[in-house]
Order: sequence, then C-alpha cells, then structure tokens
Amino acid sequence: MRVSQLFTKTSKSAPADEVAKNAQLLIRAGFIHKEMAGVYAYLPLGKRVLDKITHIIREEMNSIGGNEVSMTALQQKGVWEASGRWSDDVMDVWFKTKLANGTELGLAPTHEEPLTKLMKGFISSYKDLPVYPYQFQIKFRNELRSKSGLMRGREFWMKDLYSFSRTQEEHDDFYERATEAYHRVYARLGLGDITYKTFASGGSFAKYSHEFQTLSPVGEDTIYVHKEKGIAINEEVYTDEVLADLGVARDELTEERAVEVGNIFTLGTKFSDALDLVYADVDGTSKKVIMGSYGIGPSRLMGLIAEHFADDKGLIWPKDIAPATVYLVSIGDRGVAEADSIYDELVARGVEVLYDDRSERPGVKFADAELMGIPYRVTVSDRLVEQGGIELTTRSDGETRILTRAELLDTL
Repeated sequence: MRVSQLFTKTSKSAPADEVAKNAQLLIRAGFIHKEMAGVYAYLPLGKRVLDKITHIIREEMNSIGGNEVSMTALQQKGVWEASGRWSDDVMDVWFKTKLANGTELGLAPTHEEPLTKLMKGFISSYKDLPVYPYQFQIKFRNELRSKSGLMRGREFWMKDLYSFSRTQEEHDDFYERATEAYHRVYARLGLGDITYKTFASGGSFAKYSHEFQTLSPVGEDTIYVHKEKGIAINEEVYTDEVLADLGVARDELTEERAVEVGNIFTLGTKFSDALDLVYADVDGTSKKVIMGSYGIGPSRLMGLIAEHFADDKGLIWPKDIAPATVYLVSIGDRGVAEADSIYDELVARGVEVLYDDRSERPGVKFADAELMGIPYRVTVSDRLVEQGGIELTTRSDGETRILTRAELLDTL
C-alpha cells in the first residue's frame, strides 16, 4: 500500500476531550476516528490491526472445535424476558427503542439468550452435543465511564463463544481447553508474560469464574498475583477461603493494577432452564444442556496493546498484528526509482509494505513511521544508492543497519 493512496493523515494532536493514551496515539497515527465518547470508527490501518487480532483469536477458537457464526445485533424483548434480563433493573446497559407499532427492540450487549433459542432448532439428542458456536460482533453497552479509549466502549468488538455440553465433566474439559487457548492468544499478541488467569466470583453458576487480567498501570482492577503459579485473585474474592482453596498465602502474592482482557464463565443450566433447551440422553431421559460463556474483546486488546507497546515517539506494534511489516521511505530522485523497485519485489515476496511515496521532507516521513509503529523502516536515498546500501531501522529498539539489497530481502 502506498501512503499517497491513503485518505487518512497523521496529526500532531488528538481531540481535546480524549484523555486515554491509547486513543490519543491511535487517532494521531490515523488508525481510528472518534465519533463520540466510547465510540470509534476504524480507519484503513486500524482495521488491519483489528483484523489481525481477530485472526489470531479465530485460529485459536477453531483449534478447540469452535464453529463461527454471526448473530443479529437487533433483539426482540421476548427471549430476554424469559431469562429476566430485559429489565433495566437487572441489566442496566441496554440501548433500546420503541417502534411506532409499539414493538420494543434493543441492541444486544451479549448473546446467551438468542443463541440458546437458536440452538433449540439444532439440539435434541445427546448425539448433537457438544457444540461450540462463536462469533465476532459489535456489542452495544451504555457504559457511563467511557474514558479509556478502546478499553471501555459503548460500541466495541467482542468474540463471544458459548459451549453446549451434555455433562458437567464434558463442560469442565472444554473449560480447561478454552483456558489454554486463551493463554495462546495472549502469548501470540505479546502479552503472555503479563497476563494471568484470575479467580473471580462465579455468581450463582459456580464457585469461581475466571478473568484474564493483563498487568497495566492504567488498569481499573486490583488483583493479587502469584507469579510462580501463574495465577491471580481478583480483589472482589480476595478472602481467606479463596486463598485456602488455591493453596496460597498472602505473603506469596503481590498487589497489581490490571486490565481485564477476557473472561470465561460456567453458566450451568440457567439459560437452558429459562428457554427449555433439552436433549434426549442415551437412555431416552430428557436433560438440560449445560452451558458456558467465553469472551475476548479484540478492540479492547488493540487499545491495551497501544498503551503497552509505545514510547514518546508513538506506537510500537508487535510484528504479528502490525498493519504492515515495513515502512518504506524514498528520498531523492534515484532513491524513488530504487524504492519503487524494492517495493514491487517485497510485495511479490509476500511482505506487507507501507510505502511512503509522498513528496515530503525526510523528517516528516521518519516521524510518521515512528508514530505509526511499523516494525521496520527501510530508507532508500540518493546517497545510499550511490554507496550500494539500504538503511534498515528496527522500530522497537532503534537499531539501524546498512545492508545490500540482497541482505535486506533475506532479512525481511
């Protein structure tokens, strides 16, 4: 992709009302556009990052048997009344409207109810189980505190997977496989070393649910981390009973601030009871389906990564999710001709390149490369061409090397 073909531009400033570092950087770099508090549009480069995060999550969900679907955002109240969650007193984040004919509709904040209703048409026998549908979809929640950029939105991307199992043992087995898949996701995003499976309240479904919390000074949650065991305890359940259950002592734990980047819940039969989702077992008896819920927010992860991988010059994307691998800069007439040739060859070899072919000063191009956070900057100038060299700079550490064209291609 050539920078001259992008309609977006970088900026030296973010909106005055934007206080979150992640959103400030992403807006300045031309990755997102702020519509209102907690609502952002994804521009071409930002969409690439979001899609790559989504791709990593999709691969891991497919690896544990997930079936991808796409549910509707628009919801009728009947299915939600069955579970008791249409009421604002029970779930106070709804966006609702009433049509001229009196019909009430809402924008889905989650999808347990509609997916349970959908599965009634496909689950009737033990032979139909287990199943693990999931989706990537924009969710809508009327958050009152939308001041954390992409990390807390009113409109945000969510991967939500739901498990439908025959027995508690079958559910527990998948629950552990989902846990392992989540750890793989965070490792691939460069967050594995600072993300902990965190014990939290299980509500009425189970003794515990589990959050995945990433250590961050901008986190809204307080957790207590046992680094040797690789687990943590949310402040809400930090009691002597929980410590005894986990076999840890208070002096083994460190208090940390963290951002919740995922969660998994045992739902039991709450929704299959409410919507009468049953199956005929081997012996012909009718049994309720046991469910679980598993969420990860790709857009929240994008915001957290922007917070975590950045310096005073701009973003520093991990290679697997950067919008391009190389930011190619041309300087001078001979530099342009050589850069054009290098661009074509890199693209032909499958390397993603953002080619700054604008008639701008070198300093402007270098500043944009650093702000956008592309892993490598390749500079081709008249002087370097004369010397038979090409400059390769690594964004993460600033290391610069002069390479031959063959060496550059081998490196990239």
